[in-house]
Amino acid sequence: MQESVMKAWWDSSHMAGANAAYVEELYEAYLEDSQSVSDTWRQIFDNLPKVDGVELETNHTAIKEQFRKLASLGPTARMTSAPAQANTVSDDRQVKVLQLINAYRFRGHQHANLDPLGLWKQARVRDLELSHHNLSESDFDAVFNVGSYAIGKDAMSLGELYKSLNRTYCGSIGAEYMHITDTDQKRWLQNKIESVQAKPTFSKDEKLSILKGLTAADGMEKYLGAKFPGAKRFSLEGGDALIPMLKGLITKAGTSGTKEVVVGMAHRGRLNVLVNVLGKNPSVLFDEFSGKHDDSLGAGDVKYHAGFSSDFATPGGNVHLALAFNPSHLEIVNPVVMGSVRARLGRRENDTNSVLPITIHGDSAIAGQGVVQETFNMSQTRGFAVGGTVRIVVNNQVGFTTSKTEDTRSTQYCTDIAKMVQAPILHVNSDDPEAVAFVTQLALEYRNKFKRDVVIDLVCYRRHGHNEADEPNATQPLMYQKIKKAPSTTSIICRSAYR
Repeated sequence: MQESVMKAWWDSSHMAGANAAYVEELYEAYLEDSQSVSDTWRQIFDNLPKVDGVELETNHTAIKEQFRKLASLGPTARMTSAPAQANTVSDDRQVKVLQLINAYRFRGHQHANLDPLGLWKQARVRDLELSHHNLSESDFDAVFNVGSYAIGKDAMSLGELYKSLNRTYCGSIGAEYMHITDTDQKRWLQNKIESVQAKPTFSKDEKLSILKGLTAADGMEKYLGAKFPGAKRFSLEGGDALIPMLKGLITKAGTSGTKEVVVGMAHRGRLNVLVNVLGKNPSVLFDEFSGKHDDSLGAGDVKYHAGFSSDFATPGGNVHLALAFNPSHLEIVNPVVMGSVRARLGRRENDTNSVLPITIHGDSAIAGQGVVQETFNMSQTRGFAVGGTVRIVVNNQVGFTTSKTEDTRSTQYCTDIAKMVQAPILHVNSDDPEAVAFVTQLALEYRNKFKRDVVIDLVCYRRHGHNEADEPNATQPLMYQKIKKAPSTTSIICRSAYR
C-alpha cells in the first residue's frame, strides 16, 4: 500500500507547486507546437483529460493578454467588447484613442475659439495631435470603442470621433473641469457637455429672446454715446452678451424655484444692467446724465455705483432682484452679496435653491484682488456657505491699460484662482450668444445640484477706453485697430441669420 502511494507521488512529482511556472511554460509551448517539447512531456500532455470534448485547449497567454487590455479600457469597454469587436480593440491603438479622448477633456480648452478679436496666440498642445498618440488620418476609418465619451454610442470611427472631440472641446466653449476630484461632478459635466457636443439646439423663441437682449444692450449704449458724448458710463460695448446672459440666467433660476437673486458687480456695464435687466426707467438715468437729481434722495452717488431692486417675471413666478450698491473698489462687494444671501436664506429655512448669488467680475480684478480668494475660501464653510455662487467674468482681455498676460498675472487664465475650490470654469466666446446661453444654463444646473461655486469666463473686449474719456490707442494700439473694425455681436447674429 505504501509503495503504491509513493509511486503515485513520484509519478506526479513534476506537478508540484514550485514547478507550476515551468510546467505552464512547457504546456504553452506544447499548445503552440506539440513537437517543441520532449517525448516524455508530450505523452503527459497528450494524456490529459479532455474538457467538454475539446481536443486542444486555447492558449492561456492569449486569454490573459486579452483580459489585460480589457481591464485597461474601463468598465464600459469591458461590457461592450465582444468577439466580433476583436479587430477593433485588440491592438494598441484602442488604448491610444482613449488617451486622445482624455487629452481633449484636459486640454481642449487651450485650442478653443474663445477670442472674438482673434488676438490670442495659444501655445501648440501636442497632446491634442493625432501623431502624439501614434495615430494618423490613415486610421480614420477604423472603429474604436469610445469608453466613457458620452456621445450616445459605444464605438465610432476615429475620423468621426476626432471631429466630435474638436466640436465639443475646441469650439466657442472651453471647459475646464478635469481638476475636480469628485467623480460624480466630473462625470455629470462630461455628460452634459459631450452629449450635445457643447452645442444644444434652441427654439425660435429662445433665439429671439437672445437677439432682443443683444439689441437692447447695443441700442442703449449707442444712444448714450450719441446723446452724452464723453460722459463716463463704463460702456458694456464689446461685452453685450452679458445682458441676454443675465436675463436667461434669472429666467432659468425662476423656473427652477428661485425666489430672490442678489447681484454684485463693478461699474463696467452697470447702467445697461440697471435698465435692461432690473428695469430701471431709462428717463431717470437720462436725467442723471443731464445733471437733474431728485432732491429727496440726498446727494447720492455717481450713476455707475448705484444699486437697485425690482421684480423680474419668469415662467416660475416673479423673482426679486437686488443689485448691491458698490463703491469703486470693485471686488469688495462680493462678501456683501454673500452676507445678504446668507441672511435671506435664513429667512427661507436655508433652501439654497431659493436664493441665488451672482457676482460679476473684471478679468484683472478677479485675478488681482485678495477679497476674491477670501470669498472662494469661505464658500463651503458652515458659517458662510450660500449653496454656491455663479461668478461671471466680463473678460475684456485688458485691465486698465495692460493686456499682456505675462505683465498681468502668473497663470494662463484670469479665472485660475477658482481652481483652489475645484470650481468648474466655462470659458466662452461672447460673439457666440447661443454658446453663452448654453454655459449659463449649465452653470446654474451645476450650482443647484452640487451647491458649489461655478465660473463663467465671458471672453469679450472693451470697445472704448477704461472710461469714455480715455484714449486706448496710446497703450493698446494693435488691439484697438482690431476693435475699430470688429462688428458688434448683434451685427454678427443678424448677418448669420440671412446667410
